Amino acid sequence: MKLNEFYIGQIFETGTLTMKDDNIHAFATEYDPQYMHLDAEKASAGRFGGIIASGIQTLAVSFKLWVETGSYGEDVIAGTAMNNVKFIRPVRPGDVLHTVVKVLDVQPKRRETGIVTVLLSTFNEREEQVFAAELSALVQA
Repeated sequence: MKLNEFYIGQIFETGTLTMKDDNIHAFATEYDPQYMHLDAEKASAGRFGGIIASGIQTLAVSFKLWVETGSYGEDVIAGTAMNNVKFIRPVRPGDVLHTVVKVLDVQPKRRETGIVTVLLSTFNEREEQVFAAELSALVQA
C-alpha cells in the first residue's frame, strides 16, 4: 500500500502461527540461549512452570504475521523505529498467535515518502495479549 492508502485508526488482522516446541528450541539455540527456552527441567522449576518462547521470537513472529498481510507490499522502504516494546505474557509451545495491527500515525516526509507508525498487538488463541510494540516504517507515497 502507498502512504496515502494508510489512515490513522485503520485496523488490520493477520493470519495465525502455531508456536511449536522445535521452533522455540531452534530459535533460542541460535539467538537467545537461556534455560527458560531450552532446558525443560529447569524451566519447569522456574517462574513460568515450563518452556517459553523468547520474547525476541515473539516480536519476530508478530512482525512476520504483519508483513504476510501484504499491506506494505513493495511500497515499504525500511523500518525506522521500534518503541514501547512490551512482552506481556509468556508464549508457550502450542500457543496459536495472531496480531491486530492499528495505524497510529501517517506522516508525509518528502514528496515521494512518509512514515507509517503502527501498533502491533499480539494475542494467543485464548485472546490473551502476549506482546505489543509500536513500529515505524518509511513507505513510498
